[in-house]
This record gives sequence, structure tokens and C-alpha cells, in this order.
Amino acid sequence: MALPDVPAPTPAGQDRAAVVLELLAGAYPEAATGLKYRTPFELLVAAILSAQCTDKQVNKITGRLFEKYRTPQDFALLSADELAGEIKGCGLYRSKSRHIVRMARILLERYGGRLPESRPELESLPGVGRKTAGVVLGEAFGRDTIPVDTHVFRVARRIGLAAGKTPRQVEQELLAYIQAGQRMAAHHRLINHGRQVCTARRPKCPECCLKELCLFPS
Repeated sequence: MALPDVPAPTPAGQDRAAVVLELLAGAYPEAATGLKYRTPFELLVAAILSAQCTDKQVNKITGRLFEKYRTPQDFALLSADELAGEIKGCGLYRSKSRHIVRMARILLERYGGRLPESRPELESLPGVGRKTAGVVLGEAFGRDTIPVDTHVFRVARRIGLAAGKTPRQVEQELLAYIQAGQRMAAHHRLINHGRQVCTARRPKCPECCLKELCLFPS
């Protein structure tokens, strides 16, 4: 069901999306997740840690962390304080440590240590919101999702791909305008553009590949 206040997709909007995605593909042909992981569970842990933390810093932390603890069983044996000491370099590390330990224990109790592959089940886990679940579904399980983080939300609105006032509304618009099979690639390219060019403060408008299409006043 469409969310309220989200405009219905139009042919003009779909044409605009096609042009934007083609330009972004040219600018970021190899765009991919910056998080380093080996298993879906490691990706989930890294995604939880990435809230209010850069991928570079997360990878620095998980590079050490995943050498010591790799599975839900490993993390379930930790106390929240023990894990907090391991991830101290990222923001909100105390609450993240509590979430990750509880999440690992729930995986053991409910799912036999396996990561569930449905959105409702993923979102029921501690520390896992819609964006994090979308990242895991798209990256680890190949689902056709388009997670909306702060970069995707900002860039999509500035360049006229979406007008929604919430991440969920923007997600619904992007799902309508971006073809199946292209959504995770678009997600990564929008993130790259938001980090490198269309920054929250002082966007680099003169060097933007989308400057002729952008609605943001430069």
C-alpha cells in the first residue's frame, strides 16, 4: 500500500530517474558497499555499527573484532560490557553492544543461529531498523531493495527523484521509479554521490554530474 502524501509515479518522473541513474552509473561505475564482511551475520553486525559512524571506522573495528568473534555463538557468549570494550571506537557503542549481544542470543534461541531472510523477522531483532534490514536483504540475500540512509534521502530529494518527507516515503518513491534489478546499484551510487559531491553542508555543485537536473539552489 502506498504511503500518504507520496505522489504517484509519472512517465516524466520515470524518464528523469532513467537519466539520473545513467549519469550516476557513469560517475560511479564500481559503486558497492564500503563495509567489509564475509557472512550475512558479519554484515548485520557491521551495519548495526555503521549508524552514526563511517564505513572506514567500522571496518577498522570489525577487522579486529571478526578475527576474535565470527558467529552468533561467539557474540552470544559475550557480555554487553565486554563487547563495548571491543567496539569503543564507534559512536553509541554501549547501546550497540547491548543490541548486538541480544541479537546474537535471539538468533540462537529462535533461528538456530541462522540469520532470517524476511524483512519482518530481521526488523524484529534488536538494533535492526528498516534501513539496516534493507542493506542485509539486498547485499547478503540478493533482494531487490533500496535502503534509504541519510545520503540517499538527501540526494534523492535534491535531484528530484523523490519528494517524500520521511525515509519510508522516499523509499516508496524510489521503488516506483527505479526498475527492478537496478535498485541496490542505485542505492550505492546515491550514497557515493552524497559522500563525495552532494554533501549535507557545502555541496560541490560546480563539479556535480547532475547539476543540470538538480533542484537544489546552488
